[in-house]
Amino acid sequence: MNKRSFVLKLGSLTALAGAAALLAACGKKTEEPAAAAASAVAPAASAAAKAEPLKIAFAYVGPVGDGGWTFAHDNARKAVEKEFGDKVQTSFVEKVPEAADAERVFRDMVSQGNKLIFGTTFGYMEPMLKVAADSPDTKFEHATGYKQAANLRSYDSRTYEGAYMAGVIAGKMSKTGTLGVVGSIPIPEVIRNINSFTLGAQSVNPKTVVKVVWVNKWFDPPQETEAAQTLIDGGADVLMQNTDSSAVLQTAEKNGKYAFGWDSDMTAYGPKAHLGSAVINWAPYYIASVREALDGTWAAGPGKHAWWGVKEGAIDMVSIAEAVPADTRAQIDKIKAGLKDGSFAIWKGPIIGQDGKEVVKKGEQADDKFLSGVNFYVKGVDSKVPGGK
Repeated sequence: MNKRSFVLKLGSLTALAGAAALLAACGKKTEEPAAAAASAVAPAASAAAKAEPLKIAFAYVGPVGDGGWTFAHDNARKAVEKEFGDKVQTSFVEKVPEAADAERVFRDMVSQGNKLIFGTTFGYMEPMLKVAADSPDTKFEHATGYKQAANLRSYDSRTYEGAYMAGVIAGKMSKTGTLGVVGSIPIPEVIRNINSFTLGAQSVNPKTVVKVVWVNKWFDPPQETEAAQTLIDGGADVLMQNTDSSAVLQTAEKNGKYAFGWDSDMTAYGPKAHLGSAVINWAPYYIASVREALDGTWAAGPGKHAWWGVKEGAIDMVSIAEAVPADTRAQIDKIKAGLKDGSFAIWKGPIIGQDGKEVVKKGEQADDKFLSGVNFYVKGVDSKVPGGK
């Protein structure tokens, strides 16, 4: 091999080595950005997935401005938003009738991606059960109902505790000894409240008589007004209601009588007539339920029913009027304390039914199963249970 050919071959080898090195370097540069991009996208996607809020929907039987039942539920919805921030996204549909149309509303809520749905009145029970059966990936909560399913549970508030405290105040403040109640729909919940109101009043004045007028609706201000006026014309000087508007309190105000707010603080609707408001605070339950849905501990099925009252912060008697004597106020405080620690029971015998028969024996205390099926009046209620004997 001569010098020239040796130099040429050596140059060729050098060139080939340089080209290989260049190609290797180019390959490395093209791979790094792709890997970097992939590693940058993965955390972003993960963060986006984590940031997806839990969509929650509420179905209301009345308008959010009813000042009572629906207003209380909507205040609790807002409390959920405040508690969980961007972890949740809530919405509601108001004035959903307790009829076939409710099923359509619930199906629409599911189709919109809501994973937790609250139905806030008794009449939604059957429509919710149907939709729940077809939507196994959605969680359902039904207020005041008694049926459950694999993905549907029920909840309620012990409104009878508020009714009893109202009765204690009414028994003290009544001059005639005749009280009136405007009833909505004659289901055990409402009958139980009427009886508890009566028991509270009788603890102060055993001769108390309670009259009842039914309107067969939850929210109907004109009918509630008419019913309240009928009770006043019949001699009642203190009224309670188990309806959703402020009409009963306003009617009492116009007639110079006393009344109570129900479900929410209604002081502003009739400040002269208002003796106090038996309120429901749904926020503790809603917050607990949403937290369970977020952390994966939410569970449903047969027997999954929550019934919260004064003990859990769900029921209270608020804004008691200055006209109520100090000793009665002190009695209300004592009742609240007893309900909280379990030392006081409203439905403790002896309790006598309207027919004169003992319904709870002396020394015994009615359990939740008994209370859930109350379909009779206690002694002192001057009315007949609709559809009863």
